[in-house]
Amino acid sequence: MSQEHNESLQIQEITKLKPKHFADLVRSAQLVFDPTAGVSGRHITVDWEQFGIPRDVAENLKSLGQQYQYASPHIPVEDIWSKLSPETRIWFVENKDRLWQLEEAFPALDED
Repeated sequence: MSQEHNESLQIQEITKLKPKHFADLVRSAQLVFDPTAGVSGRHITVDWEQFGIPRDVAENLKSLGQQYQYASPHIPVEDIWSKLSPETRIWFVENKDRLWQLEEAFPALDED
């Protein structure tokens, strides 16, 4: 087994986070960075604290979302984990099963 694979398994075992949680986090981070999903001419100001995201966590997610703005959400666990601040890690573990709700609050603009 590779060192990265071992690290990924350790993170998942300790935190009880699964790859789907990390994909949800990446999609959420992409929304925090750009809630308009790249639609030009639109600007939305969002109070992320109303969504239960503390300001420092939102800033960390915004940075992550900017870095992975156009990436697939299926990024190696250890890469994402290493970019999270301690506060964001705690928030992530506590909110892992609610991240999908953030996506639902910002439906794709091309959906009916």
